[in-house]
Amino acid sequence: MTAFDLGRKVFVAGHRGLVGSAVVRALHAQGARPPIVKGRNELDLADQAAVDDFFSNERPDYVFLCAAHVGGIQANASFPAEFIRNNLAIQTNVIHSAWKHGVSKLLFLGSSCIYPKFAAQPIREDALLTGALEATNEAYAIAKIAGLAMCQAYRRQYGFDAIVPMPTNLYGPGDNYDADGSHVVAGLIRRFVSAVQTGDREVVVWGTGTPLREFLYVDDLADALIHLMHHYESDEPINVGTGQELSIDELARRIAAACGFTGTVTFDASRPDGTPRKRLDTSKLDAMGWRARTDLDTGLRRTVAAYRQLLE
Repeated sequence: MTAFDLGRKVFVAGHRGLVGSAVVRALHAQGARPPIVKGRNELDLADQAAVDDFFSNERPDYVFLCAAHVGGIQANASFPAEFIRNNLAIQTNVIHSAWKHGVSKLLFLGSSCIYPKFAAQPIREDALLTGALEATNEAYAIAKIAGLAMCQAYRRQYGFDAIVPMPTNLYGPGDNYDADGSHVVAGLIRRFVSAVQTGDREVVVWGTGTPLREFLYVDDLADALIHLMHHYESDEPINVGTGQELSIDELARRIAAACGFTGTVTFDASRPDGTPRKRLDTSKLDAMGWRARTDLDTGLRRTVAAYRQLLE
């Protein structure tokens, strides 16, 4: 197994995003050498020549590939071409150049949306490619599946140590709160905080409220990713989650409470629900001795506080 040495050079791709920023925090907390980070104005990961030059010059020992073009149901459904094109370009360039320039180990961040829409619950890693995907994020999911397949191919042909964790739904500080591009937790926080500020007494939530989801605090994910860099070496994906689920209705009410909203929460059933249920089977990671430490209410309070700081 390739050892993960915190004293060697680590490149965190996507360090300004939700996951990448949490990985940087976790590396710092664990006493790692300050990671290599590059903003989009410094390095366009979709530019093949620029990425190859970066790896040739910097020669990182390890890579956390957290950079991706991401968004919620509305963004995925509205801009599928951007989601598949940008993600294929980013991951292809980084994975290939990392192998070419001698990176010891690469972690490619997958997504639980790669699994079939109606997969048996909880979802095991071997459910991949056993059924149709959720239509609203199919382009993004196919790009992520391609990234997984590329990591597997480079391991099998070249012996490249690339691992692919599949996290459940994420939330936490550093999330995207854009009205059109946010995921469910960030989007609801933005709307409930806004309602508190303006005095609105009703917030309407997309869908029926019945879908069941699992949510993982992003700093817990970052801790899991570093754990996997130390202890996991396989061409098979590995799920990362909490093993706990709740309905979107319950989630919305917990977020409302965390934001101090005391009005009415209603649901617009004319809007899409997405996948009806999605809970990951984390048996493989559980057996490695890792568990999430942040309960949902604590994580939501921290995330709301971080969002309100952004508004100041």
